[in-house]
Amino acid sequence: VALAQSLIRCASVTPADAGALDVVTRAAAGMGFTVHRLMYDGTPNLFCRRGAGGPHLCFAGHTDVVPPGTTAWSADPFGGEIRDGAVFGRGACDMKGAVAAFLAAVSRKPKGPGSVSLLITGDEEGPATGGTVRVLQWMAERGHIPDFCLVGEPTNPNCLGEVVKIGRRGSINARVTVTGVQGHVAYPARVDNPVHRLVAALAEIAATRLDEGTEWFEPTSLQVTSVDVGNTATNLVPASATARLNIRFNDRHTGASLEAWLRNMFARHAKDFILEAAISGEAFLTAPGSETTRLAAAIEQVTGIVPKMDTGGGTSDARFISRYCPVAEFGLVGATMHMTDENVPVADLEMLTQIYEAVLDAFAA
Repeated sequence: VALAQSLIRCASVTPADAGALDVVTRAAAGMGFTVHRLMYDGTPNLFCRRGAGGPHLCFAGHTDVVPPGTTAWSADPFGGEIRDGAVFGRGACDMKGAVAAFLAAVSRKPKGPGSVSLLITGDEEGPATGGTVRVLQWMAERGHIPDFCLVGEPTNPNCLGEVVKIGRRGSINARVTVTGVQGHVAYPARVDNPVHRLVAALAEIAATRLDEGTEWFEPTSLQVTSVDVGNTATNLVPASATARLNIRFNDRHTGASLEAWLRNMFARHAKDFILEAAISGEAFLTAPGSETTRLAAAIEQVTGIVPKMDTGGGTSDARFISRYCPVAEFGLVGATMHMTDENVPVADLEMLTQIYEAVLDAFAA
C-alpha cells in the first residue's frame, strides 16, 4: 500500500515521469535486481532483472497516467489518500497499484531457480513509440526475452479474479478525404459533390459485416468517428469532404488487408480520394496452454474464482510483447480507471499481491 501511494504521488502524466521510475528503481535495486534505465525519444523506461537462468518470468507495466481531467475530485488526484478502505489517486488501478503489488510479491519471495524481470515504461498512455516496443528490441539484442510475460493491466470488470486477457483485437485508424468539383448548388451539372460520394461509401462500408467472429474473438467492429466538411455556406458545394473511422479487428484480418479493403470500397464511389491509415496494433492471441493454466490456477488459489479467458477491450502494450513471447494480462478491477476519484480497495491490493506471489511460485516450480 505504501509503495502504491508513493507511485500515485508522482504526477507522471504522459510524458512526464515525475520520479515514478525512481520509486520502482529503489524498490527493485533493494531486492537485488540489476537495473537498466533506458530512454527512447524522450520516454523514460526501466528494465530490471534478478537471476540469469530459466524459467524467466517478466512482469510488464507502466507508471505513466492520463490527466486527472477537469471534474473536481473528492481527493487530491496525486495524494494517494486512503479513505473508506481504498487508496485514491490517478493511476491507482491503471496501473500503479499492480506495479506495487508485483514488487511487494517479489519482496516476499527469496531468490529461487530461474529469474524474474520488470519491464516498466513511461509511455503506455501516450503514443507508445518510445516505450515498451523499444525496450523489447533492447532486450532481444541482449538475451533478455522471457519465457512468459504477465502484463498488469486492470482486466477485471467487477471483482478480482474474473478475467485474464490472452489476446487483443487489432486497431486501425483511417482518415479519408474525397475531392470533388466545387460550385453553386443551383447548377448540379457543373459540380461533383464529394459529400455525396463520401456518404455513399461510408454507408456501404458501415453496412458490411466483415466476419462472424472466431473462437476467441468477437466480430470485427467498424465505427465512423467523424465526418467533416467545414462548409459554412448554404449555396456552395464544397471541394472536399473528410471522414475518420476506426476498425477493431480479430485474427481473421491484418491491418494491411483492411487498409486494402477500405481503398477498394472508397474507389467504388469516389474518383479522387486520399486514404491515410495508421495501424496501432495487430490482433494477437496467446493460445491457452501451460502458461495460462498456471496463471489461472494461481488466481483460483487465492480468489476461489476460475477466471474467464478473454480478448475484449482496447489495446495494450501486450500487442508488442506478443511478437517476442507468450503474454497474458491480469491486474486489478478497472471500474474507476481514467475516471474522477480513481481508486483501489486496500483489500484488492493485498489480494493481487498474493496472486502474484502464487504466480511466482508456479513459474519457479
